Amino acid sequence: MTNETLQTIKNRRSCRSYQPRQITDEQLDAVLEAGTYAASAMGRQSAKIVVVQDAATRAQLTRMNAAVMGSDGDPMYGAPTILVVLADANSKNAVQDGSLVMGNLMLAAASLGLGSCWINRAREEFDSEEGKALLKKWGIEGDWIGVGHCILGYPAGECKPAAARKPDYIVKV
Repeated sequence: MTNETLQTIKNRRSCRSYQPRQITDEQLDAVLEAGTYAASAMGRQSAKIVVVQDAATRAQLTRMNAAVMGSDGDPMYGAPTILVVLADANSKNAVQDGSLVMGNLMLAAASLGLGSCWINRAREEFDSEEGKALLKKWGIEGDWIGVGHCILGYPAGECKPAAARKPDYIVKV
């Protein structure tokens, strides 16, 4: 059995090379809306999505993320949009809720022909004083966990194809 949703799930890949041009507001809004419809524990919607498209903040997040890795490279792969997914640190299911948001964002991006990739190290970034200062600057108060960065843009070339699925992925008992 196949349908459009299942095909999108099977065909979505992480993109690590982007064109510099920005995605459209219509595409961004569609991806964001999909993120807001992610399942969450008890329907509490503990996650928050921060849209970053300005060059200075993108550069700051890139620098902060690279520093966590001990690198000076570009862990954001030049993507013109970074969606920072945070979750309420007081929620018992913060990481799970934020992870579901990340999944919806990436699937929605793929359905629109956009490239996306989950970039880790958001937890370390927003545990730092610099990260906490950014949250304050953005008007986000309280205790938040950085779940991930969903980078978005138009792919520059082909994204790597899916690896074969491992034979013992599913166990039926």
